[in-house]
Amino acid sequence: MIPGEIYDLDPTDRRIVAALQVNGRASWTEIAQLTGTSVTTVARRAQQLFADGLVKVAAAPQPGGGPADLLIVRIRCAAGSQLAAAQALAAMPEIRFVALVTGVYDLVAEVLVPKGTSLHSVLLNGLQKIPGVQGSVADLNLHTYKSTHEWSRHLLGTEPQLVAPPPVHDCPPAHLDELDERIIAALREDGRNSFQAVAGGLSVSESTVRRRFESLYNAGCVQVITLVPATALGFEAEIFFWLSVAPSRLDGVARELAALRGVRYVAATLGQESLMCEVILPTHADVFEFTTKTLGGIDGIQAWTAGVQLLTVKRGFVITPWAARRLAAQGMAGELVPAQASGGAPAGNGRATRNRRASA
Repeated sequence: MIPGEIYDLDPTDRRIVAALQVNGRASWTEIAQLTGTSVTTVARRAQQLFADGLVKVAAAPQPGGGPADLLIVRIRCAAGSQLAAAQALAAMPEIRFVALVTGVYDLVAEVLVPKGTSLHSVLLNGLQKIPGVQGSVADLNLHTYKSTHEWSRHLLGTEPQLVAPPPVHDCPPAHLDELDERIIAALREDGRNSFQAVAGGLSVSESTVRRRFESLYNAGCVQVITLVPATALGFEAEIFFWLSVAPSRLDGVARELAALRGVRYVAATLGQESLMCEVILPTHADVFEFTTKTLGGIDGIQAWTAGVQLLTVKRGFVITPWAARRLAAQGMAGELVPAQASGGAPAGNGRATRNRRASA
């Protein structure tokens, strides 16, 4: 984020965003009923959040149209080169996620490597040749136990909930043809774009776009994700944990962690640490509680290392608008746009939001 920029949404805005995280294509009427405000207010506030570059709704393929290996890579950078290296990573089509973090390593990235592609070419000829990169550790993702974009759902309280999306799965190539990919690419730019508008841009019928997208969505081949800085919803801490776990307890520990509300992502990895999890917590005091009582109380966890997320540049193949704004402020945005195949482009050229408390 730009130095001095503070995100501070009021409770109504936070509930609107939380509803969008559950279902990014929910109608303004559905969201208004859930948040207890008018349709006009919901539409106006949400559109302002989009224009400010604070929130982005986008379609994201899962995991990218075919069988692939997922690598979780931790990267060390030369001093002062971290943001430029993150920018270069985000522009690579095989990068699904990249963030700046604290700790021994400076960046964390998810790299999707299609079957048949040389890991050597991706890691050594790709990542290691990025200016500023000094070294990396790559762990193979063996199994993903949890991956959710609904971590703010509890902000909606106990009222009736929106219909949650179907579970995602490893989408086989036959599920996505060229037109499917073009539809997803159009909705990646604006996940709330109407099927009519998408159809007009692709010169096909609206019914074709609707039928194809809903088929992919219901099959779990594509998600509609809502990206927002955790701080905007009142969460202070986004943290990665790498856990060393006794082999006999690996599955049990992973399932215990996946059941926790504050845990966004859990995966078993092949590396020095056997589990990785991403956690979002309201305060740093909650981090102390999580480490001492939650992790400390789970049988089988032997040790852990951690890193605080400083800036998420790309998630779900989509460039986050606040990272694009940060890079633009430093004159670095020109090289951020990835190849079309990656699905992600910077958005949100609107003004920055500072201490935003909009009235209804």
